[in-house]
Formats: sequence, C-alpha cells, structure tokens
Amino acid sequence: MNHYTDVLKKYAVFSGRARRQEYWMFFLFNIAAAIILMILDGVLGTYPLLYGIYVAAVFLPNLGVTIRRLHDTGKSGWWVLIGFVPFVGFIWMIVLLATAGQQQQNQYGPDPKAYGV
Repeated sequence: MNHYTDVLKKYAVFSGRARRQEYWMFFLFNIAAAIILMILDGVLGTYPLLYGIYVAAVFLPNLGVTIRRLHDTGKSGWWVLIGFVPFVGFIWMIVLLATAGQQQQNQYGPDPKAYGV
C-alpha cells in the first residue's frame, strides 16, 4: 500500500526515477481497484461511472510513475509512446518496464535502490 500512496503523493511528477517494485506494485493495485470498481459499477448499474472516475483520477500518477520507471532504465519518457505501436509496442513496453534500472546515477538522478528513494 505504501508504493501506491507514494506514487499518488507524486501526482504529476515526471522527473526522477522509480524502482521496478514501486511501478509494479502500483500497477497491481490499480488492476485490483479497477476490477473491484467494475464489479461494483455492474452491481449498481452505473457502469462505467465509478470505474471512469477512478481511471481519470489515476491517469497522471500512472503516466508519471511509468516515465520515472523508464528514466530508471536510462530511457527518455518519450519511450512511453512505443506502446502505441501495434502488436510489438505493447510487448516492448513491458520489456522496458521490467528491465533492471541502472545501478549508477544517470541523467535522471541517483539510483533509487541505492539511496532508498
């Protein structure tokens, strides 16, 4: 839960670096919350109201943590656009997000793993 709230505290921060654990824990929590809200919307007959509000609310934090994750691997945030390439882009994006970060300081900041950031 800490990783989720830490990402939300950096609501629209696109600079710096994010560890793999921070990104993937935020991702997993988002998937769980989205499924729960879809079920709740279905039961209440309001689909996609609650789900849509949640997705809109976490759009910027999700984009921010994704860009910071790419920074950790030494890539520019613009690499997020590779996900729009049909078929291959989605797979390549997963590979980039799952790649270990650079252990030394890079142009985006110090290694968050080494400094407990």
